[in-house]
Amino acid sequence: MSLYDKASIAMIPSGYKASTLYSVIPANGNGDFSHIRGNTDATRVNKDGLIENVSSNIPRLDYPLTNGLAGDCPNLLVEPSRTNISPDSERMDLWNSLRVTRTINSGVSPDGANTAVKVAMTSDTGEHSVYDGVSVSSGTTYTNSIFIKRGTGSADWQYFQFRYRNGGFGTGGGVVVDIHNGTITYNSGLTDYGIENYGNGWYRVYITQTATTTSSSAGPVLAFNEIANGYDVSIVGNINADVLIWGSQIEAGSYQTSYIKTSGGQVTRSSDAYYNSGTTADFNDSEGVLFVEIAALGTDGITKRLSVSSSGTSADYVIRIEFRPTENQIYGVIFVNPSNVAVLTHTVSDWTQMNKVAVKYKTNDFALWINGVEVSTDSFGSTGTGLGTLRLDSGSGGNSWYGNLKQLIYFNEALTDTELQTLTS
Repeated sequence: MSLYDKASIAMIPSGYKASTLYSVIPANGNGDFSHIRGNTDATRVNKDGLIENVSSNIPRLDYPLTNGLAGDCPNLLVEPSRTNISPDSERMDLWNSLRVTRTINSGVSPDGANTAVKVAMTSDTGEHSVYDGVSVSSGTTYTNSIFIKRGTGSADWQYFQFRYRNGGFGTGGGVVVDIHNGTITYNSGLTDYGIENYGNGWYRVYITQTATTTSSSAGPVLAFNEIANGYDVSIVGNINADVLIWGSQIEAGSYQTSYIKTSGGQVTRSSDAYYNSGTTADFNDSEGVLFVEIAALGTDGITKRLSVSSSGTSADYVIRIEFRPTENQIYGVIFVNPSNVAVLTHTVSDWTQMNKVAVKYKTNDFALWINGVEVSTDSFGSTGTGLGTLRLDSGSGGNSWYGNLKQLIYFNEALTDTELQTLTS
């Protein structure tokens, strides 16, 4: 018998409709989640590896990319509210420029439309770049991302500088991107930056930095760079050198989120919320296991929780899996009002990668399992009463969990160590 046959509730992202995410167990629909994402659209990567728009309140089954190819099985993408303050995300021809020409509709973009902008050098000597101006606030951390692709000109330019303008960001940190190999070869003053392969030659580059002053002239700069290991933008122009760009995004936050299209102004994507899975008949107050396969989006200093809890707003009895502010720390918590009965914790190598996590609860027998290993136990404490709902939050609406979720399963019995090892391996 498969362990899944023992599950009381199992959500493996597959089926959905507006405001509902289906669970595969139980068959009667009691395990289905209610979903809300305000009145805003959002995007996902579909099974063809293309960025696709999704209407409000539609769950997002996002297909993870590996070397630019979409995987066979989707994750549930759950994100906080974010605002793209880059006002024209697909019209870099409207940006300011130095010694370049720009042509719209010059290539197939990551969403499959012919909306990429070609930026080509002129023959002049100096910096060849496009740049935008936005307003930032001192002390706020911003993540700036853009999609870039190898050019079509006969002078196949390899290195590009992607940085913040000095206004608002001091000396303006940034990186040098090797567009031939899809790598970052140089970093100037940043602790958080990266590049992701979106297939068909496209890469999404991001840089994160905290504004040091309030400014209305901050924003991204993309410039042709001469060398791999430093900034060198004073170049003799070559009219046969160009690059394709698309999808500018500047968001207040310490990590990038899914693409938000803008056209003439800022656009906000509302947060996702998932709740109301299960009934009291699906849960066991005395013993059970909460299991998830999950990855965090990043680190932002905010606690995020998934929980089985008592019904109503009081949540007097809660079984939780938590990502607390300290990076890479995962907790299993059993709370019986007014205090925690057990707090189990472990530090993983990288919580932005998929980790399999299970919390077992039973009187005087609590355990946290991660990736096939029992990492923390507590042999003292009593369980509570009244479990009645499974939610992607604290159990009463706060501390929503955000990230990628591959599976979420609840068992209404305490599994054996051998079963827990198998489940989380």
